[in-house]
Amino acid sequence: MTILVIAEHDNKVVAPATLNTVAAAAKIGGDIHVLVAGQGVGAVAEAAAKIAGVSKVLVADNAAYAHQLPENVAPLVAELGKGYSHILAAATSNGKNILPRVAAALDVDQISEIISVESADTFKRPIYAGNAIATVQSNAAVKVITVRATGFDPVAAEGGSAAVEAVGAAHDAGISSFVGEELAKSDRPELTAAKIVVSGGRGMQNGDNFKHLYALADKLGAAVGASRAAVDAGFVPNDMQVGQTGKIVAPQLYIAVGISGAIQHLAGMKDSKVIVAINKDEEAPIFQVADYGLVADLFEAIPELEKLV
Repeated sequence: MTILVIAEHDNKVVAPATLNTVAAAAKIGGDIHVLVAGQGVGAVAEAAAKIAGVSKVLVADNAAYAHQLPENVAPLVAELGKGYSHILAAATSNGKNILPRVAAALDVDQISEIISVESADTFKRPIYAGNAIATVQSNAAVKVITVRATGFDPVAAEGGSAAVEAVGAAHDAGISSFVGEELAKSDRPELTAAKIVVSGGRGMQNGDNFKHLYALADKLGAAVGASRAAVDAGFVPNDMQVGQTGKIVAPQLYIAVGISGAIQHLAGMKDSKVIVAINKDEEAPIFQVADYGLVADLFEAIPELEKLV
């Protein structure tokens, strides 16, 4: 049994979610190969070869894969994937864009966002916004799977010594092209990788009031998130959204400020190790999942909390 893991990267460094995906592959068992598709990805390939548990790194270095357009990467993965028992990718925007195309090309079903490996053909995944866990068994010849990174502890980024092998195949579908990208820049940790997350909701009242959360986050070394209500109201950009239709996080500490606790939001953060809720409404649903709750006016509580940090 040999498993192919699609590396998540930016042509410079391996994204942390790759380590979680390799951890899921290790639970399945067998040899683990990692595919690095991009342009100028020598450093990424070297880093991937050092990941614990990886036995081989396949490198597809070509201009067609420079921006990892799914129309180009998916045919490559499908071509290589025929020789594997499993194909795994992190359930990121990239992974969720590429693997369904791979599954269609291989004429197999896809299993999405697994959080647990029961056996080589049986997995658990959340449904109904995380309110139920489905156990899914597949008899597909090649099992195509996206992995929810928060469900698996990452493997070590160092310690491996995998062989590196070049892949000559170059697929350019010619039906899409990269136009540009606007990347949000921040000195704070990336939301999905942060150990501490401070999130604000509709209770923040406006975007300017998020300055209180930024100040607290900077002292804690935390990332800042938001509920869908805050994003829809225009308080903050949508790349800060935590929830079923936003980013899934599972930090060591999650501080929910002025967030009522809608199901959509809980689906994105309820796996956090410790949840602290601050809300003036003592009936807010967020208190049902919180380990610690403070019924108070957030505009009084947050400055006081910041002084104590």
